[in-house]
Amino acid sequence: MKIRTIREFIESNEQPEILFWIGCAGSYDERYKKVTRAFVKILNKLDINFAVLGEEESCTGDPARRAGNEYLFQLQAFSNIDTLNKYDIKKVITMCPHCFNTLKNEYPELGGSYEVIHHTEFLNELLESGKLVTKKIKKEITYHDSCYLGRGNKIYKAPRKLIESVTNNLKEMKRNKENGLCCGAGGSQIFKESEEGKVEINIERIKEIQEVNPETVVSACPFCMTMLSDGLKETNLYPGIEVKDISEIIEENLKN
Repeated sequence: MKIRTIREFIESNEQPEILFWIGCAGSYDERYKKVTRAFVKILNKLDINFAVLGEEESCTGDPARRAGNEYLFQLQAFSNIDTLNKYDIKKVITMCPHCFNTLKNEYPELGGSYEVIHHTEFLNELLESGKLVTKKIKKEITYHDSCYLGRGNKIYKAPRKLIESVTNNLKEMKRNKENGLCCGAGGSQIFKESEEGKVEINIERIKEIQEVNPETVVSACPFCMTMLSDGLKETNLYPGIEVKDISEIIEENLKN
């Protein structure tokens, strides 16, 4: 795959169109690395001029802030802002809604103002411009709204338009869009033991997935992907129902 760091661009006296912020999950989680590769393949195939920070990228600080460690959040944020401003970055694309929300809505008050776009919005822009063309499949798909993408930033249309470019069989769960149900990972919950209760949130969501009985559950968030995958395995519904990111579905069905 063709991937260049921002430093390589600068050394060649070039400036990329966009900076692709990969995020912790996209860099280190074995499952989500596949999503990173799928998105990069799309960028390469469509000749998008992009750069990554490489080893200069660090965690945005979202988990620290959500867990209540404001000091650590600000240390991480100021370090990232220094790096982004050093390279005069203007436009950032990120796959993770948590990274997206932090970079877009929380960095400006600390001196980091950028045009931040989630990869579903970016891919949908390419779709609407005619640059990205997909083929149709018959697969039945349901879409899970990420909290930070959906209720947090009101992004509902872009992911659905992308799915509908691939299939006519988008089956909505009873709780969707503004009424979508959290996967249970947000607020740093994924890093701690569950609190007392009658049911795990991700298992509650799996019940709703089961009601529409899709072949594939599509998400646009690494946290959601992990929680949904774990829930499907725990309820013995995997591999009958698979979990994929939108970029994987698009990459698999790009027209040559």
